[in-house]
Amino acid sequence: MIYLDDDIDGFDLESALPLLSEQRRKQVLRFKYELGRKTCAMAYILLRRALHEEYGIDEAPMFEYGEHGKPYIVGHPDIHFNVSHCRQAVVCAVSDQPVGIDVESIREYKDSLVHYTMNEEEVSQIEHAERPDVEFIRLWTMKEAVLKLSGDGISNDLKTVLTGNEVIETTVVADKGYVWSVARRGN
Repeated sequence: MIYLDDDIDGFDLESALPLLSEQRRKQVLRFKYELGRKTCAMAYILLRRALHEEYGIDEAPMFEYGEHGKPYIVGHPDIHFNVSHCRQAVVCAVSDQPVGIDVESIREYKDSLVHYTMNEEEVSQIEHAERPDVEFIRLWTMKEAVLKLSGDGISNDLKTVLTGNEVIETTVVADKGYVWSVARRGN
């Protein structure tokens, strides 16, 4: 299940702080800027909501981390989740199977970044798209979601991330300036 919140300006950080675990509160307060604090707290609040609605869990989750930093919920190894945030939105995915999610702001891209991260077919897709900026971010979120699904983190060769062995859903919210993708393992 996917949970999304794109009302970052309306989020009351002070009211949310008591709802965070001590572990998450410390992480939130390490951010230098308010936007980072808000989006980090919002991601946790979305996860709490998802855990309540999907699994009836009301306690504040605590995290441990895998070899490459992918978090998992202590005491609930059967629940898989992933969160992401950008300037415009926060997303959370929860599932009984591994899942990866990424949200990114639509922004101008650099040709050098496109050629470093995309294979020839993807470069062609971007160059021939009506909105190359949106197409780049769409492909980027797909790659990030797949990497977060596997828990491997960003690899050295981003050109080969999308193998077709995964199921990826992408949503473009152009009017609000962001794109998000969720990845699950294919059958």
